[in-house]
Amino acid sequence: MKKIDFLKAPIKHIDIKTIDAVNIIEAMKGMSFTARDLAQAAEIYDRMLADKDCAIILSIAGSTSAGGCMQIYSDLIKYNMVDAVVATGATVVDMDFFEALGFKHYRGSANVDDGLLRKLYIDRIYDTFIDEEELQICDRTIKEIADSLTPGAYSSREFIMEMGRYLSAHSAKKDSLVQIAYERDVPVFCPAFSDSSAGFGLALHQYQRPDKHVSIDSVKDFRELTMIKMAAKTTGIFIIGGGVPKNFVQDTVICAEILGKKVPMHKYAVQITVADVRDGACSSSTLKEATSWGKVDVAFEQMVYAEATSVLPLLASYAYHRGKWKGRKPRQFSKLFEA
Repeated sequence: MKKIDFLKAPIKHIDIKTIDAVNIIEAMKGMSFTARDLAQAAEIYDRMLADKDCAIILSIAGSTSAGGCMQIYSDLIKYNMVDAVVATGATVVDMDFFEALGFKHYRGSANVDDGLLRKLYIDRIYDTFIDEEELQICDRTIKEIADSLTPGAYSSREFIMEMGRYLSAHSAKKDSLVQIAYERDVPVFCPAFSDSSAGFGLALHQYQRPDKHVSIDSVKDFRELTMIKMAAKTTGIFIIGGGVPKNFVQDTVICAEILGKKVPMHKYAVQITVADVRDGACSSSTLKEATSWGKVDVAFEQMVYAEATSVLPLLASYAYHRGKWKGRKPRQFSKLFEA
């Protein structure tokens, strides 16, 4: 078999604008189990959007973007439904930026000869395929951006802003998360930025420029995100998966305290995950547990134990079609960091 035999059916990203989930979510409020949890989570997110004082931080881990949720995330930014994003490098670079360059993810199978895929330079994300040769073009594009910058230490937010600037002039696919965030002054953070194509591109950049190069300062990331928490005061967190992005967002409350600024806990919190807290997974805590650390208030919090691609489209569609975003004022938090 040839590479083309595996890369024939592109992933189709779901469009929440064309699917109105309000009625089904409302019906789920009268059900039990995960359905009722999802309905409660949707209502909490709707409350975040209706609260004029609430800034919303979206946290993304996992491969939902590759699996068909990519347009959901960009639409949440486009329609002023989130004010800042914290994500894995894979979400931002290997998936969103990658497709903005004109490449695709493809429907595949988990029951396949992975040795053959390796020979064909095809990478597998469960039942989704990606062309490794195209991914290496993404790596080198990151290097090209780094080469164009003044040497020094940058937060991931600053570097991702430059990625957005690059896409504004060169994107093959419009309305990527990275480009829209750049154009709307919505900051995007990747606390583990090097764990992605960005890492390969920046490693090559530094290897070729050992004395003067760009580096990523994760402490600066933490300080900048904490500045957003201090500026916003009232906050809601919308967590897909868990991992480093989840803890990074939650820890801003404690960091502000360490910096001598008293801020309230995150007022609203929703998390969609399949992780189980009993073995130290779920980023080692439920949202309720985070209250003991002074991170999350318990008044409006909901865990939804489900694989995110199956429930996120319903939740996001509900919030979009309820329309509370139409009255929100853009916060443009990126402007906090302008010289």
